[in-house]
Amino acid sequence: MGRVNPLRLLLGLVLCLQLAVAWGEDLPSAELSAAEEAEVDAMVLPVPDAWTGDFEGMRERRLVRLLVPYSKTFFAVDRGRQLGITYEIGKAFEDWLNRSYPHPSKSLRWRVMFIPVARDELIPKLVAGVGDISAGGLAITHRREAQVDFSEPFASGIHEVLVTGPRSVPIARLEDLSGVEVMVRASSSYYEHLIQLNERFREQGLAPITLKPADENLESEDLLEMVNAGLVNATVVDRYLALTWQPMLEDLVIHEDYPVRDDTSIAWAIRKDSPQFKAVLARFAKAHKLGTAFGNTLRNKYVKNSKALYNATDEEELKRFAQLVALFEKHAGTYDFDYLMLMAQGYQESQLDQSARSHRGAVGVMQLLPSTAADPAVGIEGIDKSADRNVEAGSKYMRLLADKYLADPALTPLNRTLMTFAAYNAGPGNLRKFRRLAEKSGLDKNVWFGNVEHAAARIVGRETVDYVGNIYKYYVAYKLARDKQMAKDRKS
Repeated sequence: MGRVNPLRLLLGLVLCLQLAVAWGEDLPSAELSAAEEAEVDAMVLPVPDAWTGDFEGMRERRLVRLLVPYSKTFFAVDRGRQLGITYEIGKAFEDWLNRSYPHPSKSLRWRVMFIPVARDELIPKLVAGVGDISAGGLAITHRREAQVDFSEPFASGIHEVLVTGPRSVPIARLEDLSGVEVMVRASSSYYEHLIQLNERFREQGLAPITLKPADENLESEDLLEMVNAGLVNATVVDRYLALTWQPMLEDLVIHEDYPVRDDTSIAWAIRKDSPQFKAVLARFAKAHKLGTAFGNTLRNKYVKNSKALYNATDEEELKRFAQLVALFEKHAGTYDFDYLMLMAQGYQESQLDQSARSHRGAVGVMQLLPSTAADPAVGIEGIDKSADRNVEAGSKYMRLLADKYLADPALTPLNRTLMTFAAYNAGPGNLRKFRRLAEKSGLDKNVWFGNVEHAAARIVGRETVDYVGNIYKYYVAYKLARDKQMAKDRKS
């Protein structure tokens, strides 16, 4: 841990005292009641210990553990209801196993357990025995085949295509990508194939593509949203993903005529030296791959509505950003937050619009209720008239939530802020439930993405998950815009 800032510590103590005095017994406890603990514990799904072995061992256990990224396309949870392409295929696999390999007594049935993990953990956790399959639109690549084996493909001949947005430079052929910035995850097959394309460009004497590694917490549909909104210049995804999301993201330009790759195969990853399991999966894939009735039914089924991702970095919005940035720098400094994080929250709440009003009576940039701001714990009036006062009240309220409910020293600054956003949106009582359910489910209660967010989706649904996720996407966009401006300033 870093050195303790005495002024920061003093501020925290003063704010906590203010909060305790102002709200007294009405202040929600930092701990769950016995009834609340029991409510959360009843939702816990047991996670088995790490195990490695072939199909006979799975058959004895009647269990297959499927690792999957949390994604609107492949696997999501909404108030306990699981959905997504990978979920559908996994449940079909469970039914197929019970028909194909029934227990002699007929009383013990197969289960497929879905275990959400981060994208860049799909292969390492499979190898470590946390799961038996890694899924979620994984392409077979040479890099991955060095670590794992793959089932028979569920789809072959997949095109990986460039996708640009409404303000991207014109692209008429692959060579036009020379010198263009493209954002993809470093763990993706797209990154691997763009590196290969750059090698070809060098042989042709062309400048390479500027590869921008995306945050591993961002799924392909997240990057498509950001491209559609003009937050990101370009990305590469599987053609079927781009076509699936295009009806919702109408400003996407899909460059189908010159794919980055046109021979990609998608399959389930399994551990090496699992010949029995590989043979079983070959039989299953044959009856469930694209082209079968089952595969074709799934192809276009999953398009989830999500709150629109506005363009936080276009010219007009950046003017608004410039008008308010000094306020956020001042108040974020006072209350010890990253000012870009708070600006991203302000954009999610109101698009940085002080005139915004909600049907619930929330006002201004930070969409606070005047009664919350006027409470002695916050003690700031005039939030409906002054952006300065509004941002100050929102920042102070965020600090109160963080200090009261997230004083855990094991939390990183980023995760503390992300969870404070969740408390701001869903309430501190729900945040306590999210963290307890995550911990009891074998997840890390101190990490939002890939952990506590899964518990949030089970308890309150997608709203809070999307709220925090959108703020993070805006934050990434603001950081990119700032870094570009700083680089430009250095050159001038």
